[in-house]
Amino acid sequence: MPTLYVVATPIGNLEDVTLRALRTLSEVALIAAEDTRTTRKLLSRHGIKTPMVSYNEHNRTSRIPELLSALDTGDVALVSDAGTPAVSDPGCELVGAVMDSGGRVVPVPGPSALTVCMAVGLQGKDGVLFLGFLPRRKGDRRRLLDSVAALPYSLVVFEAPHRLRAALQAVVEALGDRRITACRELTKVHEEVFRGTVSEALEHFDRPRGEFTIMIEGARTPEAGPDDSWASAELGRLKAEGARARDAVDAVAAATGRRKTELYKLWLDTPRGSR
Repeated sequence: MPTLYVVATPIGNLEDVTLRALRTLSEVALIAAEDTRTTRKLLSRHGIKTPMVSYNEHNRTSRIPELLSALDTGDVALVSDAGTPAVSDPGCELVGAVMDSGGRVVPVPGPSALTVCMAVGLQGKDGVLFLGFLPRRKGDRRRLLDSVAALPYSLVVFEAPHRLRAALQAVVEALGDRRITACRELTKVHEEVFRGTVSEALEHFDRPRGEFTIMIEGARTPEAGPDDSWASAELGRLKAEGARARDAVDAVAAATGRRKTELYKLWLDTPRGSR
């Protein structure tokens, strides 16, 4: 039975490709590539001359029937622009179509920005929740972040440079000034791994460049960090010392991961503590 191979390719450094991936790409009858120009660089480096067609967000509707027909006569490899196909890219629709038609799908594992970020990120003991790319629209983005605000899992998202600052600002507003790991241009010449709070990241990435994978600290549970009573007591202490509401809320948000809107309400209800 002809097979669709889902082949992971380098996310930057071409040396990260696996031997199995190279063998598969050389043996299949056809390669469906998100960007044929990017994939051609990899194939040329290793002397692979397998025919290619493009398969991407813009042509997936018309291309899927063509690829299903191609699978009647030979194996096909699916590759994304970088990393593992079908992870936040249109490859998932082709994989679904092949499986729905009774076809065979075989993953060829390898590089992934998600797992690389997890390896160097601030993971909590409760695991990781992958959100893919955050919604482009402000309202949709806020609703998604609100829906995961109370979850203890570390959150991982992809983001483009021109949307990074808006995304980070949305995270601060919905989740508080949590700790994050921001990975930029992974495995490439200008690779950078930044650790700090969201507000520090906003200051650091004033002119973002490159593709980002970001891990955001999950909501802290009473067992893992300060609870409401601690937050109230700390706000009372800061109020007694004459701190401004904004400064006090920022400090407690950074310590607890609580949303600032909630802490402002708690600030108003908190009596002035003793020095």
